[in-house]
Amino acid sequence: MADIIPDPETIITELYPRGSLTRKLLLQHGEQVAAKALAVLDRSAWLDADRTFVYQAAMLHDIGIGRTHCPSLGCTGPLPYVCHGVEGRTILNRLGLIRHAWVCERHVGTGITARQIKAQNIPLPLREMLPITVEERLICYADKFFSKSDSGRHEKSVDEIVSGLTRYGTDNALRFDRLHRFFTVEPAVSGRLAATGHQQEKAPC
Repeated sequence: MADIIPDPETIITELYPRGSLTRKLLLQHGEQVAAKALAVLDRSAWLDADRTFVYQAAMLHDIGIGRTHCPSLGCTGPLPYVCHGVEGRTILNRLGLIRHAWVCERHVGTGITARQIKAQNIPLPLREMLPITVEERLICYADKFFSKSDSGRHEKSVDEIVSGLTRYGTDNALRFDRLHRFFTVEPAVSGRLAATGHQQEKAPC
């Protein structure tokens, strides 16, 4: 069951006033990610996910961006943009929305490992930040199809997503490929292919 929370828009508006660019982009992007995630569930009957929670968490997953410095999104905080996930977790934890908070922390990129944080000197706490639950993985996946920087006018193709992620390391692209397979290949089909010795077609890259 999803937590009983105020309407996500109400939570966003408490932090980002009406008329602000950041509020507009958060609501628009959240709706796009939520719609994409729910559409994946509609065509993937084998997935067992809490639809209400998926909608709520998709709407709130970027709520920490205001604490980062990204003027093009109306954000004038002091932190690097990569910190928006952990900052979102802090915000939602304080509201008692623990499950939603995990989505914030674990959706950035295709998740971030402690090894990546250490090796790349990423300004984040040294811990694993990979999506774990179906809902966390779903929102992380759906988020990759849209960018706030172009107001979400363009839904990216799988090719575009993989190309963009590869710039930050092949691990990121490989994790997206696994997510894509998880949400588009029915387990029974995958099992039959493996049993007959056939390889699944790889996602375009």
